[in-house]
Amino acid sequence: MSELIQLPSYKEQSPEVSARFEALHKRPVKLKVEGLSKTFHTSKGSVNVLKSIDLNVYRREFVSVIGPSGCGKSTLIRMLAGLETLSGGRFLLNDKEVSGPSADRGMVFQGYTLFPWLSVKKNVMFGLEVNGRSGTAVEQEALQWIELVGLARFADAYPSQLSGGMKQRVAIARALATQPEVLFMDEPFGALDPHTRSQMQAYLLQIWKNVDVTIMFVTHDLDEAIYLSDRILVLKANPGEIHEFIEVPVPRPRTPEQFLSPEFLSVKQHLEELIHPVSSNDDEPTDLPIVRMTSASDNVE
Repeated sequence: MSELIQLPSYKEQSPEVSARFEALHKRPVKLKVEGLSKTFHTSKGSVNVLKSIDLNVYRREFVSVIGPSGCGKSTLIRMLAGLETLSGGRFLLNDKEVSGPSADRGMVFQGYTLFPWLSVKKNVMFGLEVNGRSGTAVEQEALQWIELVGLARFADAYPSQLSGGMKQRVAIARALATQPEVLFMDEPFGALDPHTRSQMQAYLLQIWKNVDVTIMFVTHDLDEAIYLSDRILVLKANPGEIHEFIEVPVPRPRTPEQFLSPEFLSVKQHLEELIHPVSSNDDEPTDLPIVRMTSASDNVE
């Protein structure tokens, strides 16, 4: 990439972007993580998945979490959502230490996790009703969230009648209906086709623009992370530790045309170097072992 075009440093920011980050760092810290660690104990021994994670996430910030397979990115946000126990450290929401799941933190998974026997409206109402609310006001509130994600015409439809992207929009509306302080999203678009995924990224940016919520978003897609995020948390594996916390220099509002901008490409190049470093091990085999799985007479050359 760098041989074809001279890219700026990924740390280089325009005055507009620099001013945006200066303002961001003046916002209240919404989520503070201190010394977070996670160890899984198995019959074969202990596995240290996350080690000494320290970070601050600011109000209404959009943070993506990326890293190589096995770095613990999904485990991290599951712990922060209260779905996994902590082995060490702590985290604070609005300066108050929290643990376990609660309505102040929402979660959206890669799977749609909708109740197939409930309509779209009833799925979105579910979280509100679990919190002890009922009546016409709850129904009206659910309809407002359904309208926000662009599915007002499908309020009475069932999940089996929806496309994958529409199901995920319902899942987002259901998570937001309880008005969480932080929304955690674990590769929510990973199962979607490229076109639908692109649409969902645009939807998410519009939703985030109109809702007072802080988002932590796990993805393995570098383009997606850069396109959506204010900052990108890069983890390294074995054990999972913070590699770098990167400020994305791409101006907002974001558009697909920015995928080819110098700022975008410079961040992507740096992320590739962090996550997929070029090996310097000369002892690694260059040829893979080949096992014949067909008849010798099956010539395909």
